[in-house]
Amino acid sequence: MARVVFPSNLMNYTNGISEVEVSCSTFRELVRQLNNLYPGIGDDLRKSAVAIDGQIYQDAWFEKIGPTSEVFFMQRIEGG
Repeated sequence: MARVVFPSNLMNYTNGISEVEVSCSTFRELVRQLNNLYPGIGDDLRKSAVAIDGQIYQDAWFEKIGPTSEVFFMQRIEGG
């Protein structure tokens, strides 16, 4: 199962949970499963940068996720 870590700005969806394990094979499937677990989180996940096994992506929609992958969502900081 892939290990998924959320930044603090997404933990309002997860009731304070910062980390979960999910079985999936693509980022698209991961977002769908997380949105089922935490309704409404999907839009913010699609807007977030993400690191999959240390590789950072702005758009990871079709990236593969293995059973031992680590997925870190990152809070996007907007310039002002």
